[in-house]
This record gives sequence, structure tokens and C-alpha cells, in this order.
Amino acid sequence: MPRIVNPPHTTASTRCTTLASQTNLAENPPVTKTERARHLLTRLNQLYPETPVPLDHTDAFTLLIAVLLSAQCTDVRVNQVTPALFSKARTPHAMAKLPVAEIQQIIRPCGLSPAKSAAISKLSQILIDQHNGQVPADFDALEALPGVGHKTASVVMAQAFGIPAFPVDTHIHRLATRWKLTSGKNVVQTERDLKKLFPRDSWNKLHLQIIFYGREHCSARGCDGKKCFLCRELFPPKTPHP
Repeated sequence: MPRIVNPPHTTASTRCTTLASQTNLAENPPVTKTERARHLLTRLNQLYPETPVPLDHTDAFTLLIAVLLSAQCTDVRVNQVTPALFSKARTPHAMAKLPVAEIQQIIRPCGLSPAKSAAISKLSQILIDQHNGQVPADFDALEALPGVGHKTASVVMAQAFGIPAFPVDTHIHRLATRWKLTSGKNVVQTERDLKKLFPRDSWNKLHLQIIFYGREHCSARGCDGKKCFLCRELFPPKTPHP
């Protein structure tokens, strides 16, 4: 598997500007959740036709480790740290032999290094003992690994194995709430709601498209639900009657 690079945000920005100049939904904006979902899917496919995985990896194991490290850490920082780690160990067998203290020292910049290093060492040994040294393409087996929750398992299933999944992190949860696609109670409910609204064959690509758009155009501080391109299309300002 080739080294994955980050998405071309400047290209997406240009597409966003072009689309904004060509369309006007103020007269007939999408009203229902289904209409909003259909419109978002069309727009996000236009803005992000390609969705490279932001975390650098070469196979299912290195992706698993990178996603684990990304908890409460930026993808950029993870990509700065993993080359040193993977130069020493990029397979479960090699990682299990690496002292936990050495793993911890390498991944310290990612934060939570004591817990993450212990989890990486333990899950590597479990993969050897229970899965022939391979990352299992199974939700239950992945979520049984130390340090691996449902979101991490979903990312691995989607991006390493191509199995439809909809990983929902706080960013996707925030945008889904902002776009009124979910009640916004918690990420579990948001995942259920999004899976009902969007076609199954769109999930793996769509969760990355939402993340890319949120980072570039609709951040928590940069948009109040009225400023960015998609928010303005979904919820155009009401024009007062003369």
C-alpha cells in the first residue's frame, strides 16, 4: 500500500468558491433531513472527489496503530511521530518485542503515552496469539483489543478492509448536529442517524469528506452555522419582505 498523503485543501477551496458563485438555493433550500442529506452528499462529492486517509500508513496494522495514537491528538502530529515508531517496528511481532518504555518515549508527543504504549504492546501480542499476527476484519475482535474503541475499529474496517462503516468522532458529531441531521445527543445516536440517512456505499468516503470540510470551512470557531458555504445553502438567511 502506498504512503497516504493529506487531501488537497486548496483545490477544495477553489471548488467551493466556484460552486458558491454558480448556485443559489435561497429560494428553495432543502427542508427535510432527507433533502439535506441528499444535498450534502452531492456537494461533498463535488468538493472532495478523492478522499485520501489523513493518517500515514502502509497496511492494516500501521493504520490501527496510527488511529489509536490519534486519540486526543492531531493527525499532523501522529504523522510526525509514526515514522520513528514504524522504523523500529511495523508488524505485530516486531512491536511486541519492543520495550513498552521505548514505545512510550517515541509516542510521547501524541499525549497519553503511558496508556497508548501499553495498549500498543498488548494488542500486538494479542494479534500474534489470537489472530496469527494479522489485524482481524471483524468489529467484535477489533473492539476487544486494548485501546481500540468503536470509532477506531470503524476506521480500520472502512479504510483498511473496505467494509462499510461510519466512524463518528466529535467533529462529525458537531457538523451532523449543526446541519440538523441528528438530535445531537451523543456520537452513538449520531452514527445511527447518519447511517439511516446516507447510502451504505457512501459511508467510507463520506465520513472523511465531512472531516475535511469541517476542518477547512466549518470549524467550531470559524463558523456559527451561518457563515460557510454549506451552512448558507442549507439554512439561507431569510430575506425580509418589503
